[in-house]
Amino acid sequence: MKFRFIFVLLAFASSLVWAQSDSYRLNAGDAISIYVYGEPDLTFEQLLVGQNGRISYPFLGNLQVAGKTASEMQETLVNGLKPDYLVDPRISVSVVRYRPFFVNGEVRRPGGVEFQPGLTLRKAIALAGGFTERANKKRFSVVSGDDGERSEDEVGLDYEVQPGDIITVQDTFF
Repeated sequence: MKFRFIFVLLAFASSLVWAQSDSYRLNAGDAISIYVYGEPDLTFEQLLVGQNGRISYPFLGNLQVAGKTASEMQETLVNGLKPDYLVDPRISVSVVRYRPFFVNGEVRRPGGVEFQPGLTLRKAIALAGGFTERANKKRFSVVSGDDGERSEDEVGLDYEVQPGDIITVQDTFF
């Protein structure tokens, strides 16, 4: 029990700066931890948000998670458990793993890359093995993972990568 509490505290602290800023919206592929003080049966170290944007939670059933912040999810759980199941639930929700982003085009290892808070496009390209010989080092496009219309935007190397982004490194013409 003591190890679980320490693990949850560390997971919460590591994501506190970025995910708890109330700007990050959960989506399919994210993994969250839910810690309910004094209730080990209601505590989960890693719940994967399904493709439908939901998680299954005891007593409350399927809960819509996609589009909510960790704070909003915490409030949903408190309100759901408070009237019928717990007198004064103390709950923390944190992101333990973000959905990946994708780098394609003129990089050495195109594909999915595990997201880390604070990544710029420059760092993301390094994680994808760097540029190929044909890469245009000035032309990059991004389709945001949260953009329902899937519009493509031109960005620079200092662009702050978000989970679910699809990044394309353009090629040069000789």
